[in-house]
Amino acid sequence: MIFLKQTFQQRIFFYFLAVFLVFVSFVLVFQYYREKEYREDQLEVKLDNISGFVNQFIKQNHLAENNEYSKLDSLKRLIPEKNIRITIIGKNGLVKYDSSVSDYKSMENHGSRPEIIKAFDNGIGSNIRHSETTGHDYYYYAIDFDDYYIRCAIVYNVEIENFLKTERVFIFFMIILFLIVWGLVWMVTRRLGEFITKLRDFAIRAGRDENIDTDFRFKDSDFGDIRKQIVQIYSRLKQTKDELTSEKERLFNHLEALNEGIAFFNSEKETLLVNSHFIHYINLISEKSAISADEVFGVEKLKPILKKVLTVLSSDQVIDPKSLPHFSKTISKNEMHFKIESIIFKDKSFEILISDITKPEKRRLLKQQLTSNIAHELKTPLSSIKGYLETIMESEDLPSEKKAYFTERAYMQSERLTLLLNDISLLNNIEDAGDLFEVKTIKLRELTTEVLENLESRLNDKGIKVFLEVEDHVAVYGNDSLLSSIFQNLIENSINYAGENIEIRIKQYLEDEKYYYFSYSDSGKGVPEEHLARIFERFYRVDPGRARATGGTGLGLSIVKNAVQLHRGEISVRNRKERGLEFLFSLARD
Repeated sequence: MIFLKQTFQQRIFFYFLAVFLVFVSFVLVFQYYREKEYREDQLEVKLDNISGFVNQFIKQNHLAENNEYSKLDSLKRLIPEKNIRITIIGKNGLVKYDSSVSDYKSMENHGSRPEIIKAFDNGIGSNIRHSETTGHDYYYYAIDFDDYYIRCAIVYNVEIENFLKTERVFIFFMIILFLIVWGLVWMVTRRLGEFITKLRDFAIRAGRDENIDTDFRFKDSDFGDIRKQIVQIYSRLKQTKDELTSEKERLFNHLEALNEGIAFFNSEKETLLVNSHFIHYINLISEKSAISADEVFGVEKLKPILKKVLTVLSSDQVIDPKSLPHFSKTISKNEMHFKIESIIFKDKSFEILISDITKPEKRRLLKQQLTSNIAHELKTPLSSIKGYLETIMESEDLPSEKKAYFTERAYMQSERLTLLLNDISLLNNIEDAGDLFEVKTIKLRELTTEVLENLESRLNDKGIKVFLEVEDHVAVYGNDSLLSSIFQNLIENSINYAGENIEIRIKQYLEDEKYYYFSYSDSGKGVPEEHLARIFERFYRVDPGRARATGGTGLGLSIVKNAVQLHRGEISVRNRKERGLEFLFSLARD
């Protein structure tokens, strides 16, 4: 009630004051974050300079080529800040060097660290968090240098925390400014009140279409009538605007929910609306980097379809709404496949739609290749079986021992054919119906021991010793048949190809909240480096003839990879420095 008794002048005063107070608040918040960002930038510039210095040192001394990152220890003495931690992380997430950890080779994979993920996406990433390795809090700053990540970190102590705090002087300055404006607003509103009162009567007379006497002297009155009219106009405009905004938000949310990239342009090629997928896709397709939707017309691979669009736009063609011009083209870039479509509307605005068809396209090519490989693999045993049987049937006087020999050979080929078909069936079941496998808690040491017992005679024939370093408590929630196939195929791979009198070591070397990490290694012949990237492919053989000589189907390691992935793990392979092959893989915990 007190507010209602206030004069019009007083209300204007308080309205102006409230607006200025909000403004001051926004300025204070803006200045606070601006200064905070400035201080963070100062700290990151320092870390960026150190990162560049480290990278230059690595390049000049060829440390990456020779894998001699340990020489970076000599660099620490040249850095003034003594609490700086330098870490070199490979593209696969493995730590190659850490200035604060002596046994850095045993550190866990850093590919999932927040700063590394940001550096992978944006080239640079930072984060403040606790280090479990050293037990300190750090301000991390990572940069992607193509072949590796350089991460510089500074201990997040009281000194750094105080450095990042913003100064409070600006707050006192704004308070003083607020008091000054308070006085000025009070003086201005005294005259403004009279002016607004006259404006009210002027608006009423204008609204009635009456003659307006500019010399008419108005008396003070309430602001209610003019306020009511303004509010009514504002409400209508706001209602219309809200409806349009709501429609636009629904449309934009729909576009963002799509897996396709889509952009709308007017007839002048100006961007009207675009979703994030479109920006992502054109940057993948373009030879340049960090381009916007407006630059899509300069993308070389899109020019064939855009040329057709621009031809229609520049012509006098009248577009029939029932038959809109539509263009489509499939392009490939860096082993990715995209379908590009464009539709031109009646007013010659147009849309460009980009769909990522990499998975279906690769699936089609894989099925095509798989069909060819299966046909090729089946042809050999079938031809052999047919040949042996034809020899038996056409040679009536064939000695019984020869018949027995050919019958045995035909049986062996049929067994090989059975193994091949079983492996193909298992792979298809894993890929197409992996969620149908029965799962339960499996003790991996018991399972691995059972696999070794089944293969004991073959291991003894080759003089192979197996060392099992898996604790009894290690348990995985999965399918026992598929888990057995992982270890059986790895061991059979060593038996068939690694040589005689070797050692096999199965080791669970790490665990966290979600995964167990395993190493399977042998001391055999190893595999040439050029073949390692394709070793998990179906029917891929390092030596095209050796699988047939040892009875392999060429699918064992492909089964291993798919079975590991079905258990939410990952697998990789590398040659050991000592000699032999090492598989590193993870399995989700129970």
